[in-house]
Amino acid sequence: MIWVILIVAFIVVLYNDLVKLKKLVENAWSQIDVQLKRRHDLIPNLVNSVKGYMKFEQETLEKVMKARAAAISSEDMNEKIKSENEITGLLSRLFALVENYPELKANENVKQLMEELKKTEDKIAYARQFYNDIVMKYNTRISVFPTNIVAKMFNFKEASFFKIEEVEREVPNVDI
Repeated sequence: MIWVILIVAFIVVLYNDLVKLKKLVENAWSQIDVQLKRRHDLIPNLVNSVKGYMKFEQETLEKVMKARAAAISSEDMNEKIKSENEITGLLSRLFALVENYPELKANENVKQLMEELKKTEDKIAYARQFYNDIVMKYNTRISVFPTNIVAKMFNFKEASFFKIEEVEREVPNVDI
């Protein structure tokens, strides 16, 4: 009888530990989501501010807006991550293009929007790192014995990492 109670108590402790980690993963994702929402709100303002100056870069501006729309409408976590990575790459390209337009660099509104977006990108990077750390702990916990048995019993699934796309890994080519 005492063994049954100990086994049940052990399973309860492991289960509660898994639930806490899963909630931490959800919270970490919501912190990323807050910053992504901020980025989504800033992008149209920046695009509208630079659109008149960047007549030859309309394709880039359209890609940024399409990627933003895809990210906002995405329900699947992996699709959302893919869309957000695409936005990150496109924003890097947009920032580089703005450097080619002296009148844009001098525009206070554009400078302020770009600074806000750069700060937001930094916050996203930090939140992504925190999220991936929590996901690693959670995924490790559901994979190791004896917690893996409890995880399978209660259908705990691995969480997705917020990975950097190969395009972001490439070193930008700067021509001076």
